Amino acid sequence: MLKIRYSDDQLLEAGCDEAGRGCLAGPVFAAAVILPANFFHPLLNDSKKVTPANRLILRSFIEQNALAHAVSFATVEEIDQLNILNASFLAMHRALEKLNHEPQLILVDGNRFRPYKKIPHRCIVKGDGLYTSIAAASILAKTYRDEYMEKIHQQFPCYNWKQNKGYPTAEHRLMIEKEGISPHHRKTFCINYFQLSIPF
Repeated sequence: MLKIRYSDDQLLEAGCDEAGRGCLAGPVFAAAVILPANFFHPLLNDSKKVTPANRLILRSFIEQNALAHAVSFATVEEIDQLNILNASFLAMHRALEKLNHEPQLILVDGNRFRPYKKIPHRCIVKGDGLYTSIAAASILAKTYRDEYMEKIHQQFPCYNWKQNKGYPTAEHRLMIEKEGISPHHRKTFCINYFQLSIPF
């Protein structure tokens, strides 16, 4: 079972997670969520372990019952300029900035984070499978990013983003080699994958 709290006191905790770090296309999204002490939903888990239909059920429940929640992103241009790690931190900071309550402790999925203001933080590897606030953030980040990718799929259907969501599937890589990249592709990622063998 997921743990409600990280600390033993009454600090207001915000869970943070991102979605889309390993993609070839699209922004990286991040969410921040502050949950009440009595929050519970039996389906809540790391978004990767939840079906798409159940993610949408959870998203609605989280948004209706969280004390505060926010979603933001860093653009493809920012990813290429800053690198994906720093762009992920930027997206998390933007989500935290949008919260209508300022947390007293930030819980981050993973092992690295850039401090936000002067608020203490804890990095927790696989935290989205351990703490409810991080799991909730993973659900919001994933569902909002998936919706975004399905929307821009309509502009460039050849890459099949409605299914692969920008991740480097064999089909996606093949279409990049065949068609070149779109304005939504991360050039730095594509250079790394294809070593400049495709048209930019």
